[in-house]
Amino acid sequence: MPQNLDAVAVRAWCRLALDALGRAREEIDSINVYPVADGDTGTNLYLTVESASQAVDAAFTGHDPALPSLAETVRAMAHGALIGARGNSGTILSQLLRGMAQVLCGPEGGEDPGGGDGVAACDAEHAAGADGRTLELALRRAAESAYEAVAHPVEGTVLTVASAAAEAAGEAGSTDCGTVARAAYDGACAALDRTPGQLAVLGRAGVVDAGGRGLVAVLGALVRALSGETVSRKGADSGHARVAAVECGESAECEEPPADEGGPAFEVIYLLEADDGAVARLRARLDRLGDSLVVVGGDGLWNVHVHVDDAGAAVEAGVEAGRPHRIRITHFGAGDAHTTAQTPRERTQRAIVAVVPGEGLAGLYAESGATTVPTRVGEPPASGELVDAIRRAHAREVVLLPNDAELRHTAAAAAEQARTEGVRVALIPTRSAVQGIAALAVHAPDRRFDEDVVAMTSAAGATRYGELAVAERQSWTMAGICQAGDVLGLIDGDVAVIGTDVAPTATSVLDRMLSAGGEMVTLVLGESVPDAVAERLEKHVRETYLAVDTVVYRGGRQSALMLIGVE
Repeated sequence: MPQNLDAVAVRAWCRLALDALGRAREEIDSINVYPVADGDTGTNLYLTVESASQAVDAAFTGHDPALPSLAETVRAMAHGALIGARGNSGTILSQLLRGMAQVLCGPEGGEDPGGGDGVAACDAEHAAGADGRTLELALRRAAESAYEAVAHPVEGTVLTVASAAAEAAGEAGSTDCGTVARAAYDGACAALDRTPGQLAVLGRAGVVDAGGRGLVAVLGALVRALSGETVSRKGADSGHARVAAVECGESAECEEPPADEGGPAFEVIYLLEADDGAVARLRARLDRLGDSLVVVGGDGLWNVHVHVDDAGAAVEAGVEAGRPHRIRITHFGAGDAHTTAQTPRERTQRAIVAVVPGEGLAGLYAESGATTVPTRVGEPPASGELVDAIRRAHAREVVLLPNDAELRHTAAAAAEQARTEGVRVALIPTRSAVQGIAALAVHAPDRRFDEDVVAMTSAAGATRYGELAVAERQSWTMAGICQAGDVLGLIDGDVAVIGTDVAPTATSVLDRMLSAGGEMVTLVLGESVPDAVAERLEKHVRETYLAVDTVVYRGGRQSALMLIGVE
């Protein structure tokens, strides 16, 4: 049967797009040369989609066992992207998603009879899903609305890629969403490869457009969400989006002002509550003040992005139009790509910022001097929470410990954002809190930063990690089929043991982990695990493995059933 786009598919799309942008973030940052060579397009796109994904997840909260409608889901996606849009490309992406929502919210485009843009008046009954024809219309409306949002559209950018994707989707002529999405993806890839011949700055640098590269990643995620097919642009998997330098001939569309010579000094972004008439006047005023003007949104809420020399005048224009908030003024500095304007105050030299599960571990990390980001099982922190923690640490140098393999992209985006604010951040990719404990044990703030990071990374890498968890449902695992309620013993993230009781399962996990050797065992007990279990495990290690020490901590509430580390 033809595949439709429904609420579940939209949620999967957001999550897959976030993962795809996380993997491509550094590559996209590295090829960012237009409109400003500030090396943050990948990070900005990641943060924008992260906000959209969080809004979609929130739309699902409280609907169990029922699901939100497609209308509710795409409305949440568009709104989340709007309020979380970062940078030029992120702002344009938010408008692309909003344009899609205008169509996906209701039959035949969901036009708002009240004269709005269609998003606020989504047809809540349009929940069965959109077919390929509707997806094609959504992609077309997305490209049109993005062009409308940009004051002076330039070809060879994400706009061109979006337009080509919509055109290819229309040529697919299918009612199957998977087929339409794949056609759009292929069209976007072909258009992306042509961008160096359309924009001189890209041709000279020998790169494709960074925003367009990000859109290709987002469309690839849509293909996977709809059809299960994993697609990859040629050359993308190797981490490169570079091409041979292009010499613009008479037929090439390479006429554009220099992007990185003598441009405005500041990037100004803010959310604005204002009516349509005031926003129209604001556009005209900001267009006179600067360039790279993008204004997206509707229904009284807008996201304003502009590059100017007079940041105060840009904010003042927003005040006259309505109520600006979440104002972010960023200086295009010579040293850092972006240096957020702020009043300097004295910082400490070095700090540790760590994500920790459970109150007990939070206390343990805090005693060691770390700034902690508490988290609960199934509720990982967003990159903004990590950035806030880095700011709270108020140090010139920060070592970031995510303590979760699933947080690697989120932590990397947070680290990159903190670097734009003048903080030197080293990310140690710890995958468990016990690896973070090992890293903290060798932390020496008096050492040179690089030496300290190397020592901490080495200690974390030399620590194998295990975990005990309770199976929520019957499922296949690396160790066989488990039933709901079984105790699962995981080693380095994979299920290795299936048991019925905590103590024997933990013993089996320990034996497997210590079979390769070890000098120190760390046990972190969840709130429900009795002290007797720890005593039994300590005795087993003491009697079975000579010269192996054991240390026990209490994880407290919201911690895992048990964490195990072997150094």
